[in-house]
Amino acid sequence: MGIFKPDLYRNFGIGFALGALAVGAMTAQDWRAEFSSEAYAATDQAERVSD
Repeated sequence: MGIFKPDLYRNFGIGFALGALAVGAMTAQDWRAEFSSEAYAATDQAERVSD
């Protein structure tokens, strides 16, 4: 009988995956602000960009 059986590694892997999902679910609301900014429509008052 060894101390480190394959079940131990599998349980650590499952625990890590579940923990990562939990942290991801808790911070998912902040991702939108991190990865994308709001788009604004161009108006007549916008400055013209010349080439």
